[in-house]
Amino acid sequence: MPEESIDHIDFDELNKKAISQPLVNHIYTADPSAHYFNGKIYIYPSHDVDAGEAFDDLGSHFAMEDYHVISMDTVDSEAIDHGVALHVKDVPWAEKQMWAPDAAHKNGKYYLYFPAKAYDGIFRIGVAVSDNPTGPFVPEKEAIKESFSIDPAVFEDEDGSHYMYFGGLWGGQLQRWHTGSFNGDQPENPTAHIPADHEPALLPWVAKMTDDMLQFAERPKEISIVDEHGNLLLAGDNERRFFEAAWLHKYKETYYFSYSTGDTHFICYATGDSPYGPFTYRGHILEPVVGWTSHHSVCEIEGKWYLFYHDSSLSKGVTHLRSVKMTEIEHQSDGSIKTIKPYQD
Repeated sequence: MPEESIDHIDFDELNKKAISQPLVNHIYTADPSAHYFNGKIYIYPSHDVDAGEAFDDLGSHFAMEDYHVISMDTVDSEAIDHGVALHVKDVPWAEKQMWAPDAAHKNGKYYLYFPAKAYDGIFRIGVAVSDNPTGPFVPEKEAIKESFSIDPAVFEDEDGSHYMYFGGLWGGQLQRWHTGSFNGDQPENPTAHIPADHEPALLPWVAKMTDDMLQFAERPKEISIVDEHGNLLLAGDNERRFFEAAWLHKYKETYYFSYSTGDTHFICYATGDSPYGPFTYRGHILEPVVGWTSHHSVCEIEGKWYLFYHDSSLSKGVTHLRSVKMTEIEHQSDGSIKTIKPYQD
């Protein structure tokens, strides 16, 4: 439900129709990356603030500067805010815009992955380490080598390998890396360098992580998202093509790559047989929510699967003031995921 359509919404009524309520309401949170570590739920969201920045398609109004970690003992228990886990002022290479993060766990250490704009105005992806899933996290002095764009999501496969998925269009700068190096031309135009509608859509990226979880073990690779005929989705197919918010989960023997379509506000998914893809488009997981953005994660908890997502209903539709929610999802017998409507009729 994009921002331009919210003028006549009765938010009291909308919240009554919502299938879930915000997990916390004392701060604004978004882009939830949820994990089940050691029998407990941990959520790594963005921390939305109103910094007074101009609204634009570069996302300048998303001026977040720190991360909080939220925990829950069970899916029905109170969500606890553990305070600031990492602040931009503690990251030597980062200037601003601490956007959607993720986390991973290995050998007793916890790793927080985050995008931020460096002092040259280019988004990079960093990593910070802690002995505790709630932090505080100590950042590496430099961003991950060969990292770019936004929305890191780290998936642990059954063999213990970890893979990072990333990328985001417009303000996330993915289109500026289309030729393999950063193109700074037309910096105020978020759609500069976007392919034409009849050309293949820009693709997300993946890289296997090193054993110490601090770097890429290989050069990042593009991930193909194809239609039922095996053809790449086109840039003009904006109800199916990738925009941002990459996530991977594995159900039975199938890899599910899910993502946001951005300007059409769907959470979609595609399936494949390898963490590298290719992934075949299957459908929508979540229909549009109130607010411009849609960003999610999928997490298994005690044998059930849950979608963590956000909307802007608590802030009455303010795009950059969002609230994290969760709801159960259903994998059906044919491997499809039942589409979720965020508000009941």
